[in-house]
Amino acid sequence: MKCPNCKEEIENESVFCNHCGCKLKNSKEIKEPKKYSGSSLFITFLVTFLICTLSSAAICYLIVKTNLKTTTNTIMNNKNVSITDNGLAESVLKVYDSVVVVKTYVKDTLYSTGTGFVFKTDDKSGYILTNDHVIENGTNVKVVFTSKEEVEVEVIGSDSFSDTAVLKVDKKYIKAVAEMGSSADLRVGDTAFAVGAPLDAATYSWSVTRGIISGKDRVVESSNYVMEVLQTDTAINSGNSGGPLCNANGEVIGITNMKISSSEIEGIGFAIPIEVALEYANHYISGEPIERPYLGISMYDLSNNFFSRQTGIYVNDIEINGPSHKAGIQKGDIIKEIDGIEVASTSYLKYELYKHKIGDVVELTINRNGKELKIKVTLGSFNITT
Repeated sequence: MKCPNCKEEIENESVFCNHCGCKLKNSKEIKEPKKYSGSSLFITFLVTFLICTLSSAAICYLIVKTNLKTTTNTIMNNKNVSITDNGLAESVLKVYDSVVVVKTYVKDTLYSTGTGFVFKTDDKSGYILTNDHVIENGTNVKVVFTSKEEVEVEVIGSDSFSDTAVLKVDKKYIKAVAEMGSSADLRVGDTAFAVGAPLDAATYSWSVTRGIISGKDRVVESSNYVMEVLQTDTAINSGNSGGPLCNANGEVIGITNMKISSSEIEGIGFAIPIEVALEYANHYISGEPIERPYLGISMYDLSNNFFSRQTGIYVNDIEINGPSHKAGIQKGDIIKEIDGIEVASTSYLKYELYKHKIGDVVELTINRNGKELKIKVTLGSFNITT
């Protein structure tokens, strides 16, 4: 093959002439890679950076816009929510005007104050439930209604063991009658509230406190009796005694009667189940005596005797021909158990004793001169004048 420019012979596959260096027209064209200057590279990088930045900004905008839309909807929805919880206001109104302040006088001098509530009426009278310890030792009792009317009332029945009492007043003074509920239907954790006159009755009358039912069937000991009661953390203070403990529907489920008071304890109060209180109240109204089984002895707790290291119940005296006398119990015996249940105080002895009926036979475990004896006693009848 000859070069078209210099006419010299060249190889067939050559691209350039070896003599003159010209490019042969019929050779295959080989593309060399492009070469970029520094300014071109910078521009390319800048453009790419701007494109990426703008893309990222667009994506972020879309995300923020979506979130803002969701937040806006949420806020709008919240604005549409109406709060209708008025607490227990409606329930309190149901019982409020039935609650009275109880004032106990000794020879026309104010002796103590407490609370009560109207639980029943008949054609002529209204009946108020309260605690026995609120009116005990009084010579006359008055009640104050929510209208501020103060009226003298009649005590028609009371009992220290059940700590219940019923007062009678002319029906014309009654503002409202409380609705009775059921303590049996209660669950631990249910809402409860109390209405009463804590501390200074003139200042804090008809105070409402709220809590829950903390426990049921609690056995607690007072100064002279043991009771099965409801436990609540509803605030109960001196002066609340005798007032209603209610459920969330405003129905009375118990009568507040005591609390554990200590600098180390807070929020442990108790109430007599309403069913128990009503059983006694009906006895008082009907005039029927309350009959309980008894042993026919006088006794005291050895734990109260400074010189005794023993525990149990000391038999101080025996009724002639009474149940214990007939069974062979002697003065000086120390009662340790009743039906195998240890009784360390007279309160617990009565608590176990009153679970029985008149005529039942119980087995007493006693200590006589250092020897243990078991003696069976047939329980007699003891009428309580209400």
